[in-house]
Amino acid sequence: MAVDKERCIIDPLTPWQQTTPGGLVTSAGNAKYYTTGGWRSEKPLWIVERCTQCRLCYPVCPDSSIIVEDKAMTGIDYDHCKGCLVCVHVCPFNALVKEGSNE
Repeated sequence: MAVDKERCIIDPLTPWQQTTPGGLVTSAGNAKYYTTGGWRSEKPLWIVERCTQCRLCYPVCPDSSIIVEDKAMTGIDYDHCKGCLVCVHVCPFNALVKEGSNE
């Protein structure tokens, strides 16, 4: 089968004629099945020593790439982070910085 309708995963070798019209996603919650971090042109870096665990970054990440376990940030999921840097802009403690910046 070319399309797994439960996860809406399309095999990379599927002819375009067998995909959904316009690449329409037909089911929710399938982003975890796609590694989209390779699209990233910029990368946020987490500086643990500066982090106060305020978690202001967590709700603004459009890709749910801020990893939180037991109410504490534990890292960034670079497999899904697309590098929008929204987390960098909301962090008042400069615990999240753009890779290559001098902060």
